[in-house]
Amino acid sequence: MTRPNPVTFFAFLVAILVAMGGATLLKGGFFIGRHEGDTLHLVQIVFRMVAGEVPHVDFMTPIGALAFWPIAFFVDRGMGIGMAIVSAQVSFAAVMLPALWWVGYSRMSRSVALLFGLIVMGLLLALVHGEAQRSISFSMHYNRWAWAATFIAVIAAMLPPVHPKRPAIDGIVIGAMMAILVMIKVTYFAAFALPVVLALVLGKRLSTLMFAVLTGVVIAVLITLFAGVDYWLAYIGDLRAVASSDVRPQPGEPFSAVMGAPAYIAGSLVAIAGVIFVRQSGQANAGLVLLLLVPGFFYVTFQNFGNDPQWLLLLGVLLLALLPSPDLTNAMGLNLRTAQLVTAAMALALIAPSFANMLYSPFRHLRVDEATYAPILPRGGIHMDLHTADLRALRVDGRVALDGEGSGLEQFREGARRDEQAQFMGEVFPYCTTELGLPAMFDAVTRDLEEAGLAEGKRLLAADLFSSHWLYGALERLEGGAPWYYGGLPGFDSADYLLVPLCPVSHDLQVMILKAVTERGTDDLTEIRRTPLYILFEKAG
Repeated sequence: MTRPNPVTFFAFLVAILVAMGGATLLKGGFFIGRHEGDTLHLVQIVFRMVAGEVPHVDFMTPIGALAFWPIAFFVDRGMGIGMAIVSAQVSFAAVMLPALWWVGYSRMSRSVALLFGLIVMGLLLALVHGEAQRSISFSMHYNRWAWAATFIAVIAAMLPPVHPKRPAIDGIVIGAMMAILVMIKVTYFAAFALPVVLALVLGKRLSTLMFAVLTGVVIAVLITLFAGVDYWLAYIGDLRAVASSDVRPQPGEPFSAVMGAPAYIAGSLVAIAGVIFVRQSGQANAGLVLLLLVPGFFYVTFQNFGNDPQWLLLLGVLLLALLPSPDLTNAMGLNLRTAQLVTAAMALALIAPSFANMLYSPFRHLRVDEATYAPILPRGGIHMDLHTADLRALRVDGRVALDGEGSGLEQFREGARRDEQAQFMGEVFPYCTTELGLPAMFDAVTRDLEEAGLAEGKRLLAADLFSSHWLYGALERLEGGAPWYYGGLPGFDSADYLLVPLCPVSHDLQVMILKAVTERGTDDLTEIRRTPLYILFEKAG
């Protein structure tokens, strides 16, 4: 095996960091092409953290604090939110680089190490979550970061070091990566903790396991000293609440489809073939660990919006790193080295469109025409460096039902509609959802409240997926609110108003929220304002 030169390999990783990270930073702001709602969700959490609030304790989110803390760090030091987002991502990649270098250098061949380095740095520095849709988006950045940490931990656990052998360093790297998963998205930790531990046990690397556990314990103790025991209890509470919520039980395809639908069946078969070939090549332990990884691959993909099987990148690297000797064949006479090479190539080919999209996304971002973008926070001051396409920021389009009374389509309505019509305090609302123009909608509603003298120092809960209005003017944020709605009435106790959009982002969630308010009781609610965009109810007391 031709080992990577440590200096050359490190320089290669730094070159990727400079190229992708530099292209991202040179724009002088952040210009997204979609997912404005997700972006506002991120902005709300960051601004809350900068104001001193602690995730889970002071507001609800199932995503760990590490997904947002690097961004809050830069905002807290006076940077605009757009530049803070991209600066945080580049900084996080720089922090992860030494661990990536160590794992690749200490146990891989030169070519596999270079491929592995490119993959992990690409995940860390991309400006899109994957798929083949080319629009720039920071949505679900935490999934990319978590995949990168997973790849490093799994490779470090499954592949024993060739030289130098440093169980302490391996253990610290593995423990730190698993702690990162806990603090970014627990789903990844739950899916891959057992295979990582088993790989170390089967490989008789118990000292490495000990250092990994100690590292995790030390990090947990430090976080507890900083945030308190209540932090963990609140985190668990948020995870349980989201897991039992009817709002978003799954962000994409059903679990069975992630394994067997036409878009995914080829990858599933490649994974099974990879397990078989590794075990047939005499690497029984590695084959068993790989087999245990597969359910985690499916589960994490099922939990991630877009259901992008990024695990195919890891599978390809593992199959290349575990290649058997050239003359080894199975009982059918199939050369196993060739079989693994072909299987690895198939895995990488299946995910190539998604990975290519991620790799060159920073360079697309550098070339965007700023004249066709508008600020997401038009009165945000320094935070006006966060932009989206003007079509999506300023053009407010909705989807409305055409089967209302007098349309002549009433006869078809009952057989075709599965969603319940929104009702509240004796009023039935028409079917309508906002499809484009969230920034303009939030800005217009907030300005109207300000002009009516109803905004200063007040808090509102919107009967919709987002209650982002406080980012747009004089309103205050809800105490204990949820930046993204997962059920119940989080923060409503501190609210002065209930705002009912007449064309919400999510009709179904509006129905749920209005039902929850009705069940709570509406005697303390009084309608005080009605416009073509919303109805405002004031809460007594």
